[in-house]
Amino acid sequence: MSDQQSCLQCCQSGGRQDPIQDDEVVVRLSHTRESVLCSVNGMQLRCGDDVVVPTRYGDDIARVLGCVTDATRDEYDKPVAIIRTASDEDRRVTAENDRDAAEALGFAKQLVEQSGLPMSMVSAHYSIDRSRLVLLFTAETRVDFRDLVKDLVHEYRVRIELRQIGVRDESRIVGGLGICGRVLCCNGVSDRLKAVSIRMAKAQNLSLNSAKISGPCERLLCCLEYEYDFYRDAKRGVPGVGARVYWGEESLRVSDVNLLTRVVRIDNRERSATLPAERIRYDSGDQRWVVLDDAGDS
Repeated sequence: MSDQQSCLQCCQSGGRQDPIQDDEVVVRLSHTRESVLCSVNGMQLRCGDDVVVPTRYGDDIARVLGCVTDATRDEYDKPVAIIRTASDEDRRVTAENDRDAAEALGFAKQLVEQSGLPMSMVSAHYSIDRSRLVLLFTAETRVDFRDLVKDLVHEYRVRIELRQIGVRDESRIVGGLGICGRVLCCNGVSDRLKAVSIRMAKAQNLSLNSAKISGPCERLLCCLEYEYDFYRDAKRGVPGVGARVYWGEESLRVSDVNLLTRVVRIDNRERSATLPAERIRYDSGDQRWVVLDDAGDS
C-alpha cells in the first residue's frame, strides 16, 4: 500500500485517529495532487489534518496522509518543515483563492484562444498569501508566452508563473476514471508511480492494442506495473505459448497458459491435454520441454 492511499495503520487505533508519533509525515497538495515529505517539528498531527507547508509554488495548504514507510522513504526528497497547522482563516482564504483562481483560469483560456498560442491551460492556483498565481499548461513544443504573462500581470497585479507540465501530470491534476471504473491511479492512489513499459503488458499476456492498455493521458496504464513482478516470476519454469513439449516421443505445442491457475494446455492434430504446470519441466540435457508422466491428463 502506498503512503497516499489512505491514512496509514500507524495513525489508526480502535476506530479513531491517534496523534502521529513519527517525526516525519507525508502530505498531499490539493491543487497538484503531489505528495511531499515533511518534518513535524513537535506538532501533534493526525491523519486528515490540514497544514501549511512551503512548496515550489509558495506557502500552501496540504493534507496529512500519514507516516512515511521505510519502503517508500527513499522516493521523497529531503523533508521540508511544516510551518503551522491550518486555521479556519487559512481554510476560508484558500476557498476564496480557489474561486478566484478558477476565474483566472477561464480568463487565461480566453487569452490563449485569442492569441492562437499552441498550448492548453490545465489549472490555476493562488498561493495562500495571494502573492503568486501559478498556471499550469500542456503543449507539444516550447511556447513563447511572454505576452500572455504581461496580460495576466496587468489584469491581476500579482506575480504570474506559467509552468509547462506533461500529459501524465495533467491526468493527475484533473483526475477522472480509468477503464476499470476506478479513480485514476495517479490522482487517487499515488503520484509516485513507477515507470511502465510495453514489456509489462507482454508479460501479463495482455492485448497490445494501445486503446486497451493506455489511459486518458494516452500513455501506458500505470497499473501495468502492479502485477508485473508476479507474472514475471510465475513464468519462470513454465513453457510459453507456442513452445514445443514432448510427451514421450510425441510432440505437442503449448496453446494456452494460465499463470493464475498454473495450468498449461498442449495439443497437436491427434490430441489435446490440459496439465498442471508442475508436470512440465525443462530437460536441460535434451534442451526441450517434457511431460513428466501420464497421470491425470485430460
